[in-house]
Amino acid sequence: MSFLSYLISGISLGSIYAIIALGYTMVYGIARMLNFAHGDIIMVGGFAIFTMVSTLGMAPLVGIVTAVAVCTLLGVTIEFVAYRPLRGASSLAVLITAIGVSYLLQNLALLIFGSNARQFTSVVMVPGLALAGGRLTISGETIVTIIVCVVIMVSLTAFINKTRIGQAMLAVSEDRGAATLMGINVNKTIAITFAIGSALAAIAGALLCSTYPSLTPYTGSMPGIKAFVAAVFGGIGSIPGALLGGIILGVVENLSKAYISSQLSDAIVFSLLIVILLVRPTGILGKKINEKV
Repeated sequence: MSFLSYLISGISLGSIYAIIALGYTMVYGIARMLNFAHGDIIMVGGFAIFTMVSTLGMAPLVGIVTAVAVCTLLGVTIEFVAYRPLRGASSLAVLITAIGVSYLLQNLALLIFGSNARQFTSVVMVPGLALAGGRLTISGETIVTIIVCVVIMVSLTAFINKTRIGQAMLAVSEDRGAATLMGINVNKTIAITFAIGSALAAIAGALLCSTYPSLTPYTGSMPGIKAFVAAVFGGIGSIPGALLGGIILGVVENLSKAYISSQLSDAIVFSLLIVILLVRPTGILGKKINEKV
């Protein structure tokens, strides 16, 4: 039963990674850039919920809606102020800017909230389950996290494939110049992509902090990096790849902590990334892109 418990917890953790990885994979797939400030938007979402629920005494649902609104606005603002002026710049310039935005958000959080860890009140109101005569217990956070991840993946896939905005995103991801000639507003499409990714980061922040109830200005850093690894695992740019990569990452990390060493679990995860990239450089579900010279 202990193995099954660790496995379910790993799937839950992997679901959080998958939701975060969607932000990376959508932005890269459409804008061809890596937004390394994405992990810190998770932290902003966590503090927005903490402020609304623990400080102001609002209902958890109000806190979540507020966090989604704040993170969506923040994502669009970051894209407009920091990334849009660099649309034609080199990848290195964009990468350095993303790192700068990440440190800016962390230090603003330090100035506002301080460095002490805050106790996060879970926003999940669903009771847990006790199975097999009480030998297997599944927390409400685990149940909600897995269900939310599946709903988001299905909804986002339908949105991309069935709506005009989704079709515009696919067109921009294929050929930005041709999309412009067809009348698609590329800047608007990329801004919507950042908005969706940032809203998902707020949801991931709520689930992450509810499962691991400690909140600091650095809360989103490591989950953000691991979610990027998950996106690369599955094939960055692929929505199903983000789900697959997140689940693999969460399960491997949890089982490594349980059966090998909690100190070595991160090393095992990143070693697995190296192995996968050696065998399949584009990731498990990634596709090789031939660029014209």
